[in-house]
Amino acid sequence: MGKDTNQITEPVAKLLEGRNLAFVATLMKDGWPQITPTWVDIEDGKILVNTAEGRLKQKNVSRDDRIAISVADQNNPYHMVTVRGRVVDQTNEGADEHVDKLAKKYLGVEKYPLRSPNEKRVIIKIKPERIHYQPPPN
Repeated sequence: MGKDTNQITEPVAKLLEGRNLAFVATLMKDGWPQITPTWVDIEDGKILVNTAEGRLKQKNVSRDDRIAISVADQNNPYHMVTVRGRVVDQTNEGADEHVDKLAKKYLGVEKYPLRSPNEKRVIIKIKPERIHYQPPPN
C-alpha cells in the first residue's frame, strides 16, 4: 500500500529528480481539468515546473492555484507518486537557466531546443499539500 504525507520524502524526491515525465493537471475557467505532460524539478521542498508565460497551465494556475501532479517511474510505472498542492510563487528570475537545466536532465542537451524567440519563461513553484507515494511492488 502507498503512504500519504505532505512532505517530499527521499523516495518521492528520487522520482521527481529522475528523468520521469510528470503529468500536471490544472483547472480551466469552466472547472474542467486540463492535463499536460511536462518536466519537473524540486527545490526547498517545492516542486518546480518551467513553462512560458501565457501557456494554458500558467494562465490556469494564475486564476486558480490548485494543481495536481502524477509521476511514474519510467522503468516501472507501478512505482509512482501523486501530488496535490498549490502554486505559491511564479518567477521569471532564473527561468531561462532553469529550462536549460531541465533540457540537460531530460534530453541530454545544454540548451532548451524548443524555445521560441518571443516567449518569456516562468518557474511555477508548487507547495505540496498531499503526496501519495506508491513504492514499487515486490
